[in-house]
Amino acid sequence: MEIVETLLPGVGIRYELVTREGRNLVVVVRRDGDVQLCAYGLDDPDEATEQLELQADEALAIADLLGAARVTQRFADLSREVPGLESARLSISPGSPYDGRRLGDTKARTRTSCSIVAVVRGDDVSPAPGPEHPLRAGDVLVVIGGTSGLEQLAALLEEGWTPQVQALGPVS
Repeated sequence: MEIVETLLPGVGIRYELVTREGRNLVVVVRRDGDVQLCAYGLDDPDEATEQLELQADEALAIADLLGAARVTQRFADLSREVPGLESARLSISPGSPYDGRRLGDTKARTRTSCSIVAVVRGDDVSPAPGPEHPLRAGDVLVVIGGTSGLEQLAALLEEGWTPQVQALGPVS
């Protein structure tokens, strides 16, 4: 089955597919995570016969139910829409200084200008985790930011934070 993806600048992403029955199904995933589902009739492919609006949490619950959690993909697609924005999946490895600590302890946004938008633990996805969210070895963090910030965050999660110290030169 072919799914056609179309970026909708400023809106989100449109997915379209044709069922075996010949009906067009359209899913629009908005940038805020809300989703619109539309089914089109066989006799008029331009008229939606069914339309359903889902809030972001409802869409994620259905995606999990169907086995298609697309959090990472949505942010990868968003990074194509916004120049300079990248997405990455960074793991908390055993021995990481953040294994067993809270997400807020990383101070990721302040230190690297990157945002941790989800934490994946096994089959569970925690979208928009707060600073109290516990981190464990094996967790995968879905992150967006600039290239250098993502590299800094990867090092931070692996090695801990080492502030960069500039030499001030001789004091007179």
